[in-house]
Amino acid sequence: MADSEPARVEVSLPDETAMEQARARHLTIIKPAGSLGRLESIGIWAAGVQGRCPPRPFMRPRVVVFVGDHSVARTVGTSAYPPEVTAQMVLNFISGGAAVNVLARQGGAEVRVIDVSVDCDVEYLSALGPEIAQHRIRRGSGSIDREDALTQAESAAAFELGQRIADEEIDSGADILIAGDMGIGNTTPAATLVGLLASADAAAVTGLGTGIDDATWMRKCAAVRDAMRRGRPFMGSPQQLLQVVGGADIAAMSGFLLQAALRRTPVILDGTITTAAALAVDRMDYRAKSWWIAGHLAAEPAHSIALSRLDMIPLLDYQMRLGEGTGALLALPIVQSAIALLHDMATFTEAGVSGRGDLGSS
Repeated sequence: MADSEPARVEVSLPDETAMEQARARHLTIIKPAGSLGRLESIGIWAAGVQGRCPPRPFMRPRVVVFVGDHSVARTVGTSAYPPEVTAQMVLNFISGGAAVNVLARQGGAEVRVIDVSVDCDVEYLSALGPEIAQHRIRRGSGSIDREDALTQAESAAAFELGQRIADEEIDSGADILIAGDMGIGNTTPAATLVGLLASADAAAVTGLGTGIDDATWMRKCAAVRDAMRRGRPFMGSPQQLLQVVGGADIAAMSGFLLQAALRRTPVILDGTITTAAALAVDRMDYRAKSWWIAGHLAAEPAHSIALSRLDMIPLLDYQMRLGEGTGALLALPIVQSAIALLHDMATFTEAGVSGRGDLGSS
């Protein structure tokens, strides 16, 4: 492993002038000050990431589902489902029948599926077209309780893949991004990363995943504990940490999230897997999180711990644990509503209301 990571271009912060203008505008539109609660702060964030006030509705939201399996599910038995389910779910994504497809249609978003490390013969997915499997880094990431998830070269390739995918989406017109995930065993490396990066115990970050029983939870908890022990020497190097105890899909999501911030493009974070990647990126550049907003609170305990470490409050709490980008997609209309209120509401002057004192606060 390399002793140090290459220098990176620093992430810039959202436009503070536009945010100040949005704060000022909220004081002029026809409502009691602060009466829209968090919708006001969301609108201010939107103004900052767009660099304009009032902000405009996001016109081309894009979901990228990073798909990859993790060998720890097979070697330790940490999941309620076999690895074969991942490839089958890719087929469902492509046919438009998954939850992410349904919610994307509702929110006017497009969905792209990337096979990063699905544990199946590449021919199985290649039959769907070259786009699906052409980016694959490897077949399944390593069992992190006993071996590295990736080689150094694979980790770098996965991270660069995520960056490249972000560039492709932004260059094609995407103005807000969502990183989705799917893969059997992925909550185990996510819990490991959160445990290490948020200084939490293995038992505190280990959840029920896809609905495991108590015996499986105990095996999973032991795997997270062992993986945390293996990863602890690499705490000073987030990319090495992704290599040792992350996985190809999580490394790709990390590159995606960092590149979005570098390209000044906002992201709605989804659940546990995406937020574990976000924690790693936060260690690379603390400014990156200024470009993200937390869509929802997943049922996995690691998610609330990760969000707390990022100092982010989710928009929704529906006790979801599906992944795919579904929680972020549910939050998208809330973001759009906050923008519409800031953009379209009349001011006191326009409405002919003589002063804010004429409005009650009830």
